[in-house]
Amino acid sequence: MHIFSLDTISSENQSIVSPELDRAQVSMTIKREDLIHDTVSGNKFRKLKYSLLQARSEGYKTILTFGGAFSNHIAATAAAGKMMGLKTIGVIRGDELGENLNNTLLQNDTLKFASDEGMQFKFVARDAYRQKTSTKFLEELKAEFDDFYLIPEGGTNDLAIKGCEEILTSSDASYDVICCAVGTGGTISGLINASQQHQKVLGFPALKGDFLTSEIKKNTPKSNWELISDYHFGGYGKINEELIEFINTFKTEHGILLDPVYTGKMLFGIFDRIRKGVFPKNTRILAVHTGGLQGIAGMNKKLMKKKLPLITI
Repeated sequence: MHIFSLDTISSENQSIVSPELDRAQVSMTIKREDLIHDTVSGNKFRKLKYSLLQARSEGYKTILTFGGAFSNHIAATAAAGKMMGLKTIGVIRGDELGENLNNTLLQNDTLKFASDEGMQFKFVARDAYRQKTSTKFLEELKAEFDDFYLIPEGGTNDLAIKGCEEILTSSDASYDVICCAVGTGGTISGLINASQQHQKVLGFPALKGDFLTSEIKKNTPKSNWELISDYHFGGYGKINEELIEFINTFKTEHGILLDPVYTGKMLFGIFDRIRKGVFPKNTRILAVHTGGLQGIAGMNKKLMKKKLPLITI
């Protein structure tokens, strides 16, 4: 089956057995969106699906998008574009990365993968990158690359939210709380839109700042959601030994690998709140595993340089 077929793609739910859950008298299930596909997994599959179908239906031959050097979105777009027979261009934050591309690719597994999938890169300085949504910047890109279908950084747009609404199915209606990690707000917006009236959706932001609330409100009329901002560990891409230990222990005990930027922080936060008695007895929790595992190799290289423990793959 073609990965971006309109046929329903489902992910399995895996129950978690833990003494902490037993003590709190709550239950937890992990929705294994990370298993949808090897390289286009989790919310990246959901967010790209309809944008790429739209691009192809409108006759576009090229996709252009934005991301950092270790972006899950960049890797997924490169792979998905190749599957769809579309050329991909990645505008990458950090012009220094383009000074010696061969050396960059040797040191960066994410960009190496994207390159191997056929993605063309344009490296831009960080101050210029901040202007990526401006009309002038986009006009310059069109002058350089001709016509392209634009997908925003992180992939979030109306079509992405539509795709993320498909994460929840009718069989998930029995859960009381739906949890997910939050980056740009697209995935949680889709989950909120698809949630039932009796359900509460909890988002665990990976970034510092309060901008996400206003972004999510643009995407959904519902109010059955809350952002839990206590578990970003210092900001995007920031981790410490406590989080590394949690991720490694979770894999040992449950056989599920978590990424350190998003899902690892979410599960850490959920268990911390369970220990603190935040959830009433008999609460049924569904935690969405949004993938992102390709970034672990790059994170481990950073940890190695800092002489910190590594994430066990």
